[in-house]
Amino acid sequence: MNRAEAWNLLQEYVQDTGLVRHMLAVEAALRAYARKLGADEETWGIVGLLHDFDYERWPNPPDHPLQGSKILRERGYPDEVIYAILSHADYLPDYPRVHLLDKALYACDELAGLITAAALVRPAGITDLTAASVKKKMKSKGFARNVNRDDIARGAADFGVDLTEHIQFVIDAMKPLAVQLGIERGLSAEPPESA
Repeated sequence: MNRAEAWNLLQEYVQDTGLVRHMLAVEAALRAYARKLGADEETWGIVGLLHDFDYERWPNPPDHPLQGSKILRERGYPDEVIYAILSHADYLPDYPRVHLLDKALYACDELAGLITAAALVRPAGITDLTAASVKKKMKSKGFARNVNRDDIARGAADFGVDLTEHIQFVIDAMKPLAVQLGIERGLSAEPPESA
């Protein structure tokens, strides 16, 4: 199991650019947490990168992530990776979040989506985004309606991190990938002048 193989698997199953960017954002957050916590960065990163790879083909529960787990098992991915991915689905009671990796994935998944949405409405994108700005957007029910705010709060609590610090940590983890994630500038920003 390595990132190149995981990336090829993602490319095989996912066409939607937004979904790819989401998985890259979650990968960045999990890799940053792995470094901070002294965990295996490659394993944590692969979990983030592949957690939704089956969603485009099987978006309905419980097919997502059960279909993906079968594919991962067939391709020899470790049980730790498969279990963590299965545990991010609240509707699969046989896979409670018990390991630190499971909790990290759940804590970062929805939050990465909210951070992306918040960055897209700022002229400077993620560049000057702060936890306070994201928390303000969290309170606006009309903003990024598909992002479950309860999951974000519950995820941080279960992971044992302060919500504000967690939001800032994930923002900082995503910033180096701003161009790849499409959040270096907001959608409302003027295009850069050509040279």
